[in-house]
Amino acid sequence: MTHVVAETSEGSYGFLPNRLDCVAPLTPGILTFNCEKDGEIFVAVDEGVLIKTGNTVLVSVRSAILGTDLATLRSAVDKEFLALNEQAQQVRTVMAKLESSFLNRFRL
Repeated sequence: MTHVVAETSEGSYGFLPNRLDCVAPLTPGILTFNCEKDGEIFVAVDEGVLIKTGNTVLVSVRSAILGTDLATLRSAVDKEFLALNEQAQQVRTVMAKLESSFLNRFRL
C-alpha cells in the first residue's frame, strides 16, 4: 500500500507507510487506499477505528461497502450509515449514558 486516506472526527487524514504511528477514530465516509497492484480502491465505511503501525494499517468498522463509483459510495454512506433510525439513535444515547456512568464510578 502506498497511502491511505480516511475520514476522522477531526477531518480527512492521509497516512503513509513508515511514518508516524497512530490510532484514529473513523466517522462514516469514504476510505481510500492505493495499492501498487490494484491502483486506487474506495470503501464506504461506518464508524470505527484505524490503527497504523509501520507498514501495517488495520481498520475495524461496523460496516463497509467496497466499490469503484464514488457517487454510489457517497450515497451508500448517506443512506446506510448516516441515516440512523430513531430507535438506533435512542439505543446509542442510552448506551453512552451507561458507559459514562460506569466510567464515573471508577473515578470516585
